[in-house]
Amino acid sequence: MECRKEKNMLRCNCTYEPCPRKGICCECLQYHLGNKEAPACFFPAAAEKTYDRSMEHFIKMYKKR
Repeated sequence: MECRKEKNMLRCNCTYEPCPRKGICCECLQYHLGNKEAPACFFPAAAEKTYDRSMEHFIKMYKKR
């Protein structure tokens, strides 16, 4: 399977600059889910900037809706 990193980068909202997985969605998902976290793209911009990727934070953000 061919990675579409350049295309993915157009919508990647991760602001963590040293991240080696930016634009490589399969690696990003595997990494974060393996750590019981959600990736940046699951969060609105303001919540993403907190770098709190916990599932608890994710659930709290979407319960408010």
